[in-house]
Amino acid sequence: MPLDLNSDLGEGFGPWRMGDDAAMLDIVTSANIACGFHAGDPSIMRRTCELAVAKGVRIGAHVGYRDMVGLGRRDIAIAPADLRDEMLYQIGALAAFARAAGDRVRYVKPHGALYHAAARDRLLADAVLAAVAEAEPGLALLGPAGTELERAAGRLGVRFVGEGFADRAYTATGSLAPRGVAGAVLPHDTAVAQAVSLAVSGTARTVDGPGTVAVTVASVCVHGDSPAAVEMARRIRQALDEAGVPVEPFG
Repeated sequence: MPLDLNSDLGEGFGPWRMGDDAAMLDIVTSANIACGFHAGDPSIMRRTCELAVAKGVRIGAHVGYRDMVGLGRRDIAIAPADLRDEMLYQIGALAAFARAAGDRVRYVKPHGALYHAAARDRLLADAVLAAVAEAEPGLALLGPAGTELERAAGRLGVRFVGEGFADRAYTATGSLAPRGVAGAVLPHDTAVAQAVSLAVSGTARTVDGPGTVAVTVASVCVHGDSPAAVEMARRIRQALDEAGVPVEPFG
């Protein structure tokens, strides 16, 4: 089956930059673009959308908690109704820049702490999906399969796309191992092998169980915020080609 490759991009602010977005956009097929809450600013959002359109990469809204200092990786207490409105605000902002660049937002992916919290908490998942459903007809939700996010998408009739991670180990329950756990972040050789394993057999490495766990994916994330991220992404793309896995966007 075809596999989408996605990456979290546009995660700078003002003169500060994170990762080589232009190079990563030559490799991936979908771009999760920060919408100004956990990272990004209007000029970066515009520039990243323009680059994505020029390279034929699908645009997704990477929505997160209002947490620029913590890069959206800290848990934030927020009422579900307020979260819904903050999600809708972020999607709408990126949608304007996507239209200005000649395309549109195709999907939404929660970021960081919100990704994990909404996967566990039905109220938060419903809030995220309410914003997706209200923002624009036909938007998909990219996230972890078998979680509250997938169930909320089903309740609201939103297309759900399962995501896996090349460079992160999993727990025996199928959730991502926290970054602070030993072995949670995989070295490049292992990440390349895991991307192929996710695509071919639907399995990923575990840090606390039988060695592998089943993960349902149609898209694999390659993080773009490390110095060698682009080289790792190139190796993953090459390994998928060699394994006979077509790499193309999911929508």
